[in-house]
Amino acid sequence: MIKVDIWSDVQCPWCYIGKRKFEAALEEFDGEVEVEYHSFELAPDTPVDFDGSTADYLMKRRGLGAGQVAQMLARVTSIAEGVGLDFRFDDVHQTNTVKAHELLHFAKAHGRQLELAERLFKAYFTEGHHVGRSEELADLAAEVGLDRAEALAALEAHTYLAAVKADMAQAQEYGINAVPFFVFDGTYGVSGAQEASTFASVLAQVRDEKVTA
Repeated sequence: MIKVDIWSDVQCPWCYIGKRKFEAALEEFDGEVEVEYHSFELAPDTPVDFDGSTADYLMKRRGLGAGQVAQMLARVTSIAEGVGLDFRFDDVHQTNTVKAHELLHFAKAHGRQLELAERLFKAYFTEGHHVGRSEELADLAAEVGLDRAEALAALEAHTYLAAVKADMAQAQEYGINAVPFFVFDGTYGVSGAQEASTFASVLAQVRDEKVTA
């Protein structure tokens, strides 16, 4: 069994693209892999209800011009299409993702983390859901088979906030400053939305090393 730990953020387009490319590698891999998602907040200072579009957010945060931002979003949308994803940035609600990360830890505790990770990405990038609010997050939790009332209670009590902070601290220890970041068996780190062939090569290397160890 190979363990792959993935640091990502719900509002990171490259994390969703990287997820698809990694999944493509898993489909071709002939070994067992356990996947666990870890929290990484790209912009923890973002308000829950950001007043403006994704383009507005990027212009304010990065100091880019409207034309530059438009080109950037068009490029990432095109790359996403190449892996079967439909990004709709005009519908995105820019928000603080700490509660989404808390919910992912709740889902992990109940055996539904992988399902929820996919649901949150799609909700954010394609369906225009607000993933910074407890009530809407609880609705999404219920859609993947989690108890809505329990999920909402955990979010309101910040039951898993410490777990989110622990993930962030571990990322800092690893020197992770951008996501997605994949750690294979606690040994090999792969940064970014690499091609499926790259992930496949690392998986094969880790498998072969375990066999000869």
